[in-house]
Amino acid sequence: MKSEIIAVGSEMLTPFRQDTNSLYLTEKLNEIGVTVAFKTIVGDRRKDLVGAIRNALIRVDILILMGGLGPTEDDLTREAVAEALSLTLRREAAQVAALHARAATWRMPMPENNLKQADVIEGATVLANPNGSAPGQWLETLHAGYRKLLILVPGPPNECKPLFDSECLPRLREVVPLRHIAKRTLKAAMIPESQADKLLAPIYNEYSDVETTILAHAGDIQLTLICSKASQEIAEQRVEELATRMEEALDDWLYSSEGESLEQIVLYYLGLRQATLAVAESCTGGMIAQRITSVPGSSRSFLGGAVVYSNELKTAFADVSPELLERYGAVSSEVASALAEGIRKRTGATLGLGITGIAGPAGATDTKPVGLVYIAVSDTQKTDSFERNFRGARDRVREWAAQQALDLIRRKLM
Repeated sequence: MKSEIIAVGSEMLTPFRQDTNSLYLTEKLNEIGVTVAFKTIVGDRRKDLVGAIRNALIRVDILILMGGLGPTEDDLTREAVAEALSLTLRREAAQVAALHARAATWRMPMPENNLKQADVIEGATVLANPNGSAPGQWLETLHAGYRKLLILVPGPPNECKPLFDSECLPRLREVVPLRHIAKRTLKAAMIPESQADKLLAPIYNEYSDVETTILAHAGDIQLTLICSKASQEIAEQRVEELATRMEEALDDWLYSSEGESLEQIVLYYLGLRQATLAVAESCTGGMIAQRITSVPGSSRSFLGGAVVYSNELKTAFADVSPELLERYGAVSSEVASALAEGIRKRTGATLGLGITGIAGPAGATDTKPVGLVYIAVSDTQKTDSFERNFRGARDRVREWAAQQALDLIRRKLM
């Protein structure tokens, strides 16, 4: 069965509010064998919302609308669904009483416009919302001769998610044909997306019953494999077979077979080797340390580090000599190596990481362009230095540099 999620609200079309509910709902729907084929964001214009609903009902079996169930003039989801299906709205006495009771409990005035939250679409079932004043609605109907299911849920995440879990999922399990889902997530670092697809497409195209999705961001490739079958055993067997072949093709680009982050894998290898890490970051400004410390328990292997943006702090915190800086420049293989060695010795870590580069947009020269980054990894035996050139704007260069640095640590530990 195919579904669509419509997020309602003009605020979703601005940089100030992001739709996170749909990711949660997608995961829950996939678990019961429902594919989310479309996700739409519609502003607070009734005409636009009616059109989006009618389009969705042509192409999917299940339509979920999030938001637009509040008391204000621009909360129009109930009205739009009723118009799209040529149905009426009725004001339910039980919901009116619930709204008055809620206002009395909170000792709040009860404006007249609040009562529109008690309007229920003809034929719909009210879904209790213990965390808010706007209930959800569940409507099964015929549209153009086909059975359709519409679910209306409130927009705030603290209302949407609990209501969906308690009220919608049990009902969905009764109406959705029983399917078993097997899912695996593979991750690879620093392989270009086009190269990954060239390697893997001939393999995953042999498995038409397994949905393969490739997502790429800042040097990270995520491959999601999903198979839906009447038998859990068969679904898992198909996913496992495909995953094994893809792992072999990716070779040492692959860093995770179970969806772990790169920083989790780095910490895993550090723990396995009973090793510790310290970092001296210039162009990445602490991004590497932030990623590592976002993992619970990272203090067992990560000692810390320093953001050494200026030459003075490179000297003060990582013992990089002023002569070295003068001779080779702050962005150089020699300085990256000195940063790695200096922070390792200063902290007593097993491994030291040094990174320096030109993130831009300023600071470049003819010989040192924007995107030039040097990364060094040092242990007691030797120091390895790497030169990389990352294209793009400042944030992109920094993200790629941090990803590359973590991957070089992983490979060193492997």
